[in-house]
Amino acid sequence: MEWGTYPAVGPGAEVLGRSLRGRRVLELGCGQGQNAAHLADRHRAQVTAIDLIDLQIQHARDRYGEVPGLTLLACDAMRFLQHTATVFDIIYSVFGAVGLADPWTLLAAIARRLRPHGLLGFSVPHPGRPGTRPTGGSQPRHGTIRLPDGSRRPVARWELSVADWRRALAQADMRAVTVRELGHPGRDHPTALLVIARRS
Repeated sequence: MEWGTYPAVGPGAEVLGRSLRGRRVLELGCGQGQNAAHLADRHRAQVTAIDLIDLQIQHARDRYGEVPGLTLLACDAMRFLQHTATVFDIIYSVFGAVGLADPWTLLAAIARRLRPHGLLGFSVPHPGRPGTRPTGGSQPRHGTIRLPDGSRRPVARWELSVADWRRALAQADMRAVTVRELGHPGRDHPTALLVIARRS
């Protein structure tokens, strides 16, 4: 399982807990599903993985549709969180929905679907990577993401400072327990921020 922008750099699934067997896990913005499939196949978690982009889910189903314990859905993260009745043990996002939706609204919706003391893990682009600075406040940075077919889709991305992420989590009744910078081991600057938080 990868959290950063470089393979085999940083932690893996262990940051989500010692044993994931039978745990109800939700991935927000699963892309082509490799992390969700890993958790369902290798760790025996019961994983629901969602992505807004149908093409991503089609690719995920082609590759991992037969993995036991894995459910792949094409839907909007906020809509899913507002309408599901399921309470999850763990919710996570790897450069997914966290950061691509208003953090204060999304984190509050996540907290409502996490069991008490449940865990949230997410990685986002590092707000201090070269050439950027935190967006702060409620204003996102606009850009594009590249899809598997080579096309690009416009996105709004919130890139908060560590202090702002902590405040947004606290407002949603969650507490950051670990904040880690990830990057290339041969370079000085981090490229990703990994945050692990728990609901109160």
